[in-house]
Amino acid sequence: MSYKKYLAPTIFLLVSLFTFKSVNGQQVDGLAVDSLQNEESAVSHTSTNIDSEGEGNDVISEKEKKSSIKNSLTGHEININKGKTSFKFKYGGRIQTRYDVSKIQEGGAEIDDKLYLRRVRFKSDGYFFTPNLGYKLEIDLLDAQILDAFLKWKFYKNFEIWAGQTKLKGNRERVISSQNLQFVDRSLLNSKFTLDRDLGFWLMHNFNAGNGMFREIVSISKGEGRSIFENNPSGIDEGLDYTGRIEYLPFGEFQKNGDYSESDLERESKPKLALGITFDLNENAVRSNGHLGSIIATGTDLRSWVADMMFKYQGISVLTEFVDRRIFHGEDQEKPIYIDLINNFYTGNAFNTQAGYLFKRNYEIAARYSQVRPESETVNHALTQYTFALSKYIVGHNIKAQTDFSILQERGKPVTHIYRLQFELSF
Repeated sequence: MSYKKYLAPTIFLLVSLFTFKSVNGQQVDGLAVDSLQNEESAVSHTSTNIDSEGEGNDVISEKEKKSSIKNSLTGHEININKGKTSFKFKYGGRIQTRYDVSKIQEGGAEIDDKLYLRRVRFKSDGYFFTPNLGYKLEIDLLDAQILDAFLKWKFYKNFEIWAGQTKLKGNRERVISSQNLQFVDRSLLNSKFTLDRDLGFWLMHNFNAGNGMFREIVSISKGEGRSIFENNPSGIDEGLDYTGRIEYLPFGEFQKNGDYSESDLERESKPKLALGITFDLNENAVRSNGHLGSIIATGTDLRSWVADMMFKYQGISVLTEFVDRRIFHGEDQEKPIYIDLINNFYTGNAFNTQAGYLFKRNYEIAARYSQVRPESETVNHALTQYTFALSKYIVGHNIKAQTDFSILQERGKPVTHIYRLQFELSF
């Protein structure tokens, strides 16, 4: 077996890792990075809030009668003339460049490799008139799709409503931005059982309980995933999707929303733990994986349970998830009909656990174990994957180099080895 195709990208990664200086309140090539670590948006771009009536925290001085949109990474600034309104506008872009190599371990199998752009995104979020009325927009520039487009209204104390298209609150790994992963990409569990994005309404609430915190999220959505078609192409009666999630943080909140960002970049000084459980019922689902996959001519109800946890402490991070999805059918449903449905929909359960340790110079090692167990009646095979990763965080999750190596085992088939190298640039 020849490993020549692995050699060039591996050398490139190692050179990159040792070329860039570690960042921890320092400067990289003259760029201030203190405020950029672990930001949800690609890079923080902020504007001065303006209120011509002079009320609240939106007041600015006479000297600053204009809105300033500033890129914190480059220092470039765009000025906007003062208006009679108050707003905040953040924007950013992301590029993920990836190189994949895979080889099936059987005689004569060739190495398959490709270099490509994995993700190219534009993001924007902020608020209009009042911080209680916000929005978020995210566009996939590669596939020309709108991923997120929704309004947020904090209408009473800790209650908030979202309306539009965004991710359902399913497994934690899916809700975490693909920018904030500690591996090159998400796990097998996510690829087979994620709830993904949908179009609908969300109601959110949180409250403190002693030193801890509870969060509750419920949503009603179309159940067909991203808004890629106006009418259900299957021709059957459309149903809705109902999702409920509760989270408990017994030791209080993580720094900088770290319970929804992989790797402990903030190096939590005290142990932090987040527990979550989700129930989802997708009525008359028409896609093979619920909100993703091919269109199925005969719809059925899908029921999913999700349980997950995130733990962080002094550079150590652990994420564990379990998902179970079944066809939700009445006791009077005939067995042959059930068998026909189950061969069209991907049902069963999956388990994923991963852990990483972040060294002082912002190098991280991580390992992941994933197992997918389809229902025995299906034509799908059980999958097991072991993944080992090495990452260098140059400017948090905004600029980083990552590589991982996986061993994929599918029952009844030869083992496949997968090597991936990825560079993330967020600006």
